[in-house]
Amino acid sequence: MRLENKTAIVTGGAQGIGRAIAERYVAEGARVMIADLDAKKAAAAAGEIGCVFEAADVSSKADVDRLVAAAEKQLGHIDILINNAGTIHAADFLELDVADFDRVLATNLRGAFLVGQAVARHMVTRKQGTIINMSSVNAVLAIPNQVPYVVSKGGMAQLTKVMALALAPHGIRVNAIGPGTIMTELAKTLMTDEAAMKRIMSRTPIGRCGEPSEIASVAVFLASEDASYMMGQTIYPDGGRLALNYTV
Repeated sequence: MRLENKTAIVTGGAQGIGRAIAERYVAEGARVMIADLDAKKAAAAAGEIGCVFEAADVSSKADVDRLVAAAEKQLGHIDILINNAGTIHAADFLELDVADFDRVLATNLRGAFLVGQAVARHMVTRKQGTIINMSSVNAVLAIPNQVPYVVSKGGMAQLTKVMALALAPHGIRVNAIGPGTIMTELAKTLMTDEAAMKRIMSRTPIGRCGEPSEIASVAVFLASEDASYMMGQTIYPDGGRLALNYTV
């Protein structure tokens, strides 16, 4: 029960890594609100996990303000934020439509800023809190046909550092997690055949994809007192991919 009496918002919490974190946080004693664009899926996940939910588009300031107000009302205060909401769009650089570029950055990067700022404004009144941004190995490595996703995660690395420096005087710790390939619904759409899986395994020294529960374990560590001296860092649970330094 490492998070007993703590409260948390998990964006993108209806499935994948977000859901795994919400589920683990509840098991560790936290009271959790999951936020997701898909209200039906969020309601189902919340019922199964044993937490509350709020439908929200993190790229919309109005939705974010409503989310934080709902969390304050239902949870009383906010100790932890997991900025996990994200999306992808595959396209060749020369063919990428600007609307798709903007849409991915609006969710992945603008959303993390908006929710992070709104929650931080709440946290400063209590002089404590933890914010964990979901980055990726693609903050460092690049995939040619995932332009907006890669750009958004590069931005997330810098956003994490800026937030950490700005919020440290207020007793708020900010760090990030940069997973490698994790077996989420999103990843499964990219691994449609044996050749695709072989490409991924060829650059994953551990020889397998990660599980959402393994990222949730890192999220528990970063939110706990065990990480009390960590600030502005990105932890990469990637099966050795960055050490291999090989992209495609």
